[in-house]
Amino acid sequence: MKAVGVMALLGIISHFGFIILAFMGLQTLRLDRYFMKKQQAMFKLVLIMLAVAIGFGCSSFFLSFIDNVRNLSFLF
Repeated sequence: MKAVGVMALLGIISHFGFIILAFMGLQTLRLDRYFMKKQQAMFKLVLIMLAVAIGFGCSSFFLSFIDNVRNLSFLF
């Protein structure tokens, strides 16, 4: 049971970590200068949602890779 708890904690940390990395990466593109002042708030919301989508996808890949490497022990 402890292994399940450790994997759950690793999953939560991974999701948040990759979402933060994706958000920081998207901010460096400086796409906000292409939008008018009135649209800035909506653009930031879209930026956050895009960061969540990218971060979750990367985190899911990372966690799936770790799970597959762990399951390789059953091959032998």
